[in-house]
Amino acid sequence: MRMPLRDVAALAAAVLAPFLVALALVPVRTGLTSTNLALLLVVVVVAVAALGNRPAGALAALSAALWFDFFLTAPYQSLDIRGRADIETAVLLLLVGLIVSRLGARGRLLGTVALRDARHLERLHTTTRLAESSRSPDDLVRVVRSQLVELLGLADCRFEYGTLLGRPPRLRPDGTVQVDGWIWDLERQGWPDGPVELRAVAGGHYQGRFLLTPAPGSPPPSLESRLVAVDLAGQAAAALEGTTAVRAA
Repeated sequence: MRMPLRDVAALAAAVLAPFLVALALVPVRTGLTSTNLALLLVVVVVAVAALGNRPAGALAALSAALWFDFFLTAPYQSLDIRGRADIETAVLLLLVGLIVSRLGARGRLLGTVALRDARHLERLHTTTRLAESSRSPDDLVRVVRSQLVELLGLADCRFEYGTLLGRPPRLRPDGTVQVDGWIWDLERQGWPDGPVELRAVAGGHYQGRFLLTPAPGSPPPSLESRLVAVDLAGQAAAALEGTTAVRAA
């Protein structure tokens, strides 16, 4: 699985940014206290943690402590520290850097979760409004297919009306994937081979199924995303059931 470009950039910044900043501080290292020099490096750690993830923040903290010792404490250009105050400052720099990197990464994670939840809610609201206003359930099915592709990272998604042929892997209402009667470990094994069935059921009545084709090498979606997919399929089924009832009447 390829690492996201943002995380690659964050890891590179974690190594290079503290080095470049410490090198830039060499001309003024005698005019500033060790504490002030360390605080400037903490700012770099915070920036890296905000850009990347927790490992990048931790790596930036280690890099900052290393280059603080090498460039900004006597004897210079050496990893030897002789002054007690410099030793304490270096240790505090490392500890503070690790703490703020953890907080920065957690803040980024919370922001990502909040954004993802907002998108899920928007999808459900859009589908609900369309189900209430659209006269053709086929339009709703097309919209749900498009949303499932984006939500689950699929290569393709098609809908079959009222057919239940074969026994493909099935995305169950609880968000798990069933393969031949067994629960598939989606998080560890990724998507199973072939299309995955997502049944459109409303009021206990089967209306059809979405056949999900995952993109090759794509990571499995979160449980939350899979549960949203189940809800979207249920809304499509409800619209189809309403059309069936009207035609019967």
